[in-house]
Amino acid sequence: MGDPCAGGSSARTAGEAMVLLPKTCPPSTTAAQARALFADDHVHALLVVDGARLLAVVEREDLLGRTTPDALTPDVPAHELGRLYGRTVPPGAPTDVLVTRLRAEGRRRLAVVDEGGHLLGLLCFKRSGRGFCSDADIAARSRERALIAAGC
Repeated sequence: MGDPCAGGSSARTAGEAMVLLPKTCPPSTTAAQARALFADDHVHALLVVDGARLLAVVEREDLLGRTTPDALTPDVPAHELGRLYGRTVPPGAPTDVLVTRLRAEGRRRLAVVDEGGHLLGLLCFKRSGRGFCSDADIAARSRERALIAAGC
């Protein structure tokens, strides 16, 4: 039986539960562009990649409360404001341990990376706290938004 927090899912590892096609940003993404992306309340983390290599995970808090002049400059590269430590997990990490960690940290996203630092996917803890988002969940939400935008 799967973890009840995983919405009945049989996923036991981050690699099994991760979203396979997360949205990513290039290294040229600026702090101003990152702020604009965070206007969407479904965006909890920006994955800044150079090719397949993850450079940084930028969270909303990374853009708030910065006191150094360079960090407040709109054109500073967003990856300089984020970090990897504490925001990445290997694909074999057990989901039950990750659920406990995510709840304790008040975090909902963790990048899944291999030993070489290559982005494999994104672990997306649902707002309800009852499992992880899937690629199908994200695609359905995207279709729903498109219909709403089209006035349907």
